[in-house]
Amino acid sequence: MIAYSLAESSHSVLAATIGFDLGGLRDGFWTLTVEGLTYGAVYALVAVGYTLVYGVLRLINFAHSEVFMLGLFGQYIGLLILGFTPRANAYDFGVMQTTMFLVLAGLIGMAVSGTAAVGVEFIAYRPLRKRNAKPLAFLITAIGMSFVLQELVHYVLPKVPSDPPLGGSTAQPTIRLVEQVEQFKLFGASVTNVTLIVVISALVLAGGTDLLVNRTRLGRGIRSVAQDPDAALLMGVSRERIIMATFLIGGLLAGAAALLYAMRYPNTVIYSGGFILGIKAFCAAVLGGIGNVRGALLGGLLLGVMENYGSVLFGNEWKDVVAFALLILVLMFRPTGILGEKLGKARV
Repeated sequence: MIAYSLAESSHSVLAATIGFDLGGLRDGFWTLTVEGLTYGAVYALVAVGYTLVYGVLRLINFAHSEVFMLGLFGQYIGLLILGFTPRANAYDFGVMQTTMFLVLAGLIGMAVSGTAAVGVEFIAYRPLRKRNAKPLAFLITAIGMSFVLQELVHYVLPKVPSDPPLGGSTAQPTIRLVEQVEQFKLFGASVTNVTLIVVISALVLAGGTDLLVNRTRLGRGIRSVAQDPDAALLMGVSRERIIMATFLIGGLLAGAAALLYAMRYPNTVIYSGGFILGIKAFCAAVLGGIGNVRGALLGGLLLGVMENYGSVLFGNEWKDVVAFALLILVLMFRPTGILGEKLGKARV
């Protein structure tokens, strides 16, 4: 009797917690779609870093989420260097000057994240490769590096004298350069200047990376190492240089994603700011077909939109659950992901 009462009580709590708001989804469909594409564009850029490294090394680089986080701090520090201080309202310097400042801050963030990605490869993964370590050792090392980078920012950066202090347990005070202004409506949904910048920039960067992989000499080297590293070495391709270049490209894209993310959500610069986003970006890479640049782009956009739909349909607290449930469903019916093509098998 008691067990039946507990079960009935649990069912009632679950039913009360999980909503099924079809009306809300219908009414806010286009708004949710636009917002989801903004999230998804960031997921996609970070996912490309995961997919490139996996395609070349068969390594899931869980420290990539912290490379993104370092990019957040890099662009923030860049703005501080340029003389900006936190404030609630956006700075008003006009389009040209604002663009210049954003580009400079973004370049600093990309330099930080690119350097961090190459540093992670050199410090954590290269010694393991030289010792022919097993895949489990790489996985444990990747997780360990993720926590090391988090805690370095958490506990070391606050010792750097600055105003405001960097690091710590709370998010950095907001620095706004761009005020969100509606540009037009899409079936009633407001599309702002920031949304356009984020989505278009992500598409251009992901598309450029796909062209680099499929249409350049470096790309041929990346694909050859991904397909058969021993044969690539016999053909004069330096495996170590290709691996370093792959980590660098992924790091640069993570830094660019950090700037775009901070433009849309400027209060997210915190030591743990890349953890959940990085996991979702990894899910996006698997969803689209890990090892496939186009798959990472598709998976990121799809994941951003679907989790936004789920947040209204089932309740905002279930948003993350929807993202991972979608991944499980796709992998049940298509284990290789939506597109499924591996980097080593991509055609010129």
